[in-house]
Amino acid sequence: MGDSPTGRANSPPDLGGETPAGTFAEELPEPALRRVTIVLCITQIVAWGVLFYAFPVLAPSIAETEGWSLTSLMAAFTGTQVLAALAGLWVGRHLDHHGPRLLMTLGSALGVLAVLSLAVAPSLPWFVAACAIAGTAMAATLYPPAFAALTHWGGAHRVRALTAVTLVGGLASTVFAPLTAVLESAGSWRSAYAVLAAPLAVTVALHWLGLRAPWTPTLATAPYKTERGEPRRRDPVLRDRQFVTVLAAMTLAGFAIYAALINLVPLLVESGFSTQQAAVVLAVGGIGQVAGRIAYAPVLGRTTPDTKVTVVLLVTTATTLGLAAAPDPLLVLCAISVVAGTARGAFTLIQATAVTDRWGTASYGARSGVLSGGVHLAAATAPWLGALAAAVLGGYQPAFVLLAGCAFLAAALSSFGRPTGLLR
Repeated sequence: MGDSPTGRANSPPDLGGETPAGTFAEELPEPALRRVTIVLCITQIVAWGVLFYAFPVLAPSIAETEGWSLTSLMAAFTGTQVLAALAGLWVGRHLDHHGPRLLMTLGSALGVLAVLSLAVAPSLPWFVAACAIAGTAMAATLYPPAFAALTHWGGAHRVRALTAVTLVGGLASTVFAPLTAVLESAGSWRSAYAVLAAPLAVTVALHWLGLRAPWTPTLATAPYKTERGEPRRRDPVLRDRQFVTVLAAMTLAGFAIYAALINLVPLLVESGFSTQQAAVVLAVGGIGQVAGRIAYAPVLGRTTPDTKVTVVLLVTTATTLGLAAAPDPLLVLCAISVVAGTARGAFTLIQATAVTDRWGTASYGARSGVLSGGVHLAAATAPWLGALAAAVLGGYQPAFVLLAGCAFLAAALSSFGRPTGLLR
């Protein structure tokens, strides 16, 4: 083995007692892990359904009833996603130290407060403030803290548990979009939100009672050491060139994936398809999303972390270009949408495993919070930036070609995301 420039044999950097990749500090027995997985399956579908998917269904009714502009409402909703991404940085660090029980319980309670505040909002500023509360609740209740819990407790079975939770969570729109519409038609948008607060309140008890397993902090509690043995508080992995490269690739990929998803219907309508036909193409992508999550472990499980990202993003590049061409017949478009959904479903699990695949479980919450924060910020701005690209480039077809280029660039970045040591 060769020597490093410092004269010492090459070896992984001293990360202050970090758990090596492939080892797990506190794997639960299978029955206990199953209980945690079931709890998080239930709470994820409810939290996504109430805090996220109810709003797009109710927004037109809110705008019409209250006289608030739809643009202002959408801006408020985008703000919830940005706030969730920013709050997720603190949430990740808290999880590393204290675990998910109290955090997710309080997050659910805050979500109930937010939903009830939306239901009684007398003015647009009140509504925007309630959206801000909802964004904070999202940071403490949606996928990132659930992923941290399952990664910590799942051990070697974490991918199976993560797959189960994302599969059930993926049904949130299927269940809660029509439910929300029924509640709104039976009363008003306000009564719909008031009723939806009830299942969210149930998750408060589920989180408190179902996440009681012991939690040992999986981070270096002592200060990190420099090469000279001096204490350093900042996590060196966050300054590692590989981490920065992965962060850039995942953020760019998130933008390409979610901008294509949100702007698919406008693209197809512009290309001459009816709104109903475009909706069918969008809907069948959900089938692919489920397939991608099921196939993730058997198809990509034995490949390297960077290969997983590269393969999924090359598929995303190809399908985005295929959608940009808007080919006839409709069946061809549906097939492309299914494949695009498959890549999108796999990407969710790539987000969940990006940290453990490369750096182990130590400080998973903080490190994953940074990575997922980049993706969430990209996803939050994707609808507006995608529409802006279409306006600047003269149509949605050239905008989708641009999105395909973003996906390809992200794939190229990931293929070069090899360990290179700490940034100096």
